[in-house]
Parts: sequence; C-alpha cells; structure tokens
Amino acid sequence: MTALAADRNTPRRQGDILNGPLAASVAIFVGAIVMRNAAGYLTKGAAATGLVGVGVAQERRTGGAAAGDERLNFRDGTFRLANSGGADEITIADIGTPCFAVDDQTVAKTDGTGTRSVAGFVADVDAVGVWVTFDEALLQTYLAGVA
Repeated sequence: MTALAADRNTPRRQGDILNGPLAASVAIFVGAIVMRNAAGYLTKGAAATGLVGVGVAQERRTGGAAAGDERLNFRDGTFRLANSGGADEITIADIGTPCFAVDDQTVAKTDGTGTRSVAGFVADVDAVGVWVTFDEALLQTYLAGVA
C-alpha cells in the first residue's frame, strides 16, 4: 500500500457491541464472562490458563464444529459478577487489582496457583458481587509487564 494522495472513505465499527469468532463447540450464555484463547477465538470464562477476559456475552451462542464457524456479540466495560469465597473472596481492598476467572460468572482474588486466567480489573465490591472492568488492551499490557 502507498500513502494517501486523496480523501478516503475509511470504514469503522461503531457502537459498544463487539463481535468475534467463537471457539468450536463452546456454549456461551447471555451474561457470561467472555475470554479470548491463545488462538484468538472467544470462549466462556473458565478456570484455565492462556485466556484473557474481553467482556460479557450479549447473546446465547454455541460454537460450530470448527473454530470461527460462529461469531459472538459481547460488550467490554464494567459488569457485576459473582464473588469467589474463602481465601479467594475479593474485598474492597482489592479495587484496582486484577481478578481471575473461576467459571463463566465468578471471579477470584488469585490465579489459583497458576490454574486461572486474568478476567479483568476489580472496579468495586458490593453486597451482591464484584464489579469487574473488561478492557482487553489494558489486560494485554498488564500481562506483558508481568511476564
């Protein structure tokens, strides 16, 4: 490609609903934590490594026979999720720190001794759950600094 020599109509994606290719055979429910796997496909939140939180599902969808056969609408931003318990319970003292996916609706304070992936950052904690901010670019920057 060469530099522009005239005006260009540059396409853009507008709105706060994002869309991405879904991993094979994964069932995702509306409101579930959505994560991106190492191959770049979307999957549900789970206690697994190699995933990065990207947002919350806006539709119910099941992946096809092959990765990328289906696509999923999701949103990034801040959402209330379930809080883990015991030593992994997130408290107000954890605001601003990363939290880790336990399943598709629950986050925890720790990575479970290297068995969980980072879901997002703790924005607040209330009596109902944990407010988690999903920002994939920010998480990738955080992970690059940790490695």
